[in-house]
Parts: sequence; structure tokens; C-alpha cells
Amino acid sequence: MVITTEHLTYTYSPGTPFEKVAVRDVSLTIESGEMVGVIGHTGSGKSTLIQHFNGLLKPTSGRILLNGKDIWGEGMNIRDVRFNVGLVFQYPEYQLFEETVYKDIAFGPHNMGLDDKEIDKRVHEAAEFAGLSADLLEKSPFELSGGQKRRAAIAGVIAMEPKILILDEPAAGLDPRGRNKILNQIRDYHTHTGNTVLLVSHSMEDVANFADKILVMNNAEIFAYDTVENVFARSEELKKIRLAVPQITNVFHRLLDDGLPVPENVYTVPYAKKKLLQLLAEKENAHA
Repeated sequence: MVITTEHLTYTYSPGTPFEKVAVRDVSLTIESGEMVGVIGHTGSGKSTLIQHFNGLLKPTSGRILLNGKDIWGEGMNIRDVRFNVGLVFQYPEYQLFEETVYKDIAFGPHNMGLDDKEIDKRVHEAAEFAGLSADLLEKSPFELSGGQKRRAAIAGVIAMEPKILILDEPAAGLDPRGRNKILNQIRDYHTHTGNTVLLVSHSMEDVANFADKILVMNNAEIFAYDTVENVFARSEELKKIRLAVPQITNVFHRLLDDGLPVPENVYTVPYAKKKLLQLLAEKENAHA
């Protein structure tokens, strides 16, 4: 399922002293099956943009197309759009409200009008995708740890089986272990389903490790939308808009400045380790 924006603009409080353009003339296409990292400083427009993708916000001007059809066009049902484009808000655990985790995850599928057998299947599959054991399903969501609550909330969106899954800062506020667990489960979900995933994050390391492409928002506009390698190659430009490349990239740039023959396009620690081991092996062979 392909999502496209055409000259999308959104203005908060138009015609008032508080008028502010949050998204300005954004045109882009996100292809089916992509894992896209969305980054930008606070106020850049990234959260406002993603809320248009499933119809939570309606453009001031421009269009959002889902498989070529305007989601606000005649004959389109915005409720169906939201079932196809699932949005997980930042700190989604605050939206848990049912008596049990099972009922919370089942809430979306129930609203879709599915029968009990299909709902049960989806609840258990979504819980597994999100890393929740079956014994937690009959517990109150308020008995869960912070990380478990987050996974339960994510499972509630996954259970609707959206073709496009959007997660706004899914690891915010979690400790490093919980953060890695959530992000690895999102990657596993993407690998297993082949669905489109948008990961909104402030962390350059997160998008470098998990995304195929990166969308950078700055001052309500697209600054860049390209592969991870091509975006982080613009490190000096990123710094000018108060963003930074991953720390490991800065380390390798320093090594380059010191005259070491290391590659410039290093953005993840595993890749850095591989390249350093190759360099050491080459040196050993040269002295053998």
C-alpha cells in the first residue's frame, strides 16, 4: 500500500493571532514495504505530518493519497483508512483502559466488526509480535511494567493488521534494555509482515540501525528524504539544523581526520566493528 502527499500544507489556528504553519508544501511518496525513519527537532512538523496519513488531521491544502485515492475524496471512508494506516502515539500506554490486556488488544478488531474467532486469533498474534507472553493477556494492563504496557498498546494497533504502521517515538522514556526490545520487535514485525513501517524518533542511532530510508523534517518542510547513507552523508548540513549523525559516525570522521584509512559511511556499531576488524586483518597480512 503506497502513501503519497501532494503539496500538503497544514495550518494551526488559521485567521487568529496564533496561526502557525506546521507542514508546508510537502510532496513525497512512501512505497509499500519500506521501513522509513522520520526525524526532526521539536516543532519540525514530523508529528503533524504523520497524523495526516491516517486522517487524524485534514490538510489545509493539498492531498493525501492511499494507493492513488484521496483519503478525503468522495466515496472514501476515513474509518477504513484508519484501519489500513495504524498510528501508535507517543506514550501509547496512557490510552490503555480495559479490564484486561486481552480486551485492550481486542478493542480495535472488535470495532472492525470481526467475529470472536478472528479477534482471538489477532489478539494472540499481535501479542506475540509485540513480545507479550500469553499469561499476561488476562492481567489488568495496570499491573504491567512500563515496557509491557507499551508493547500492549502497540499490539492493539497491530491487531487491526494495518498495511502501514506508524509509531511516534515508540521507545521514548524506556530504559536501554526496554528500548532495544521494543525496537527489535518492530524490526521483526516489519521483516515478518513486509508491511510499511514509519518510525518517528529523535535518535539518529535508532533510525540508522532500523530504517531503510530517512525523512528529515525541518521548519515544517522536507529537508531530506533518501537512503540512510545519503542522508547521513550530509552531516554538516544536519548539524546546521540542530540534528546530528550517530556518534559512531563522528568517531569514524575523527579517525579519517587523523589519517586512518577507514570508510566515511559508517552509521552503525556492528558495521563499524566489521570495518575495523577488516582493517586490522589487512595490517596483519601486510606484516606477515
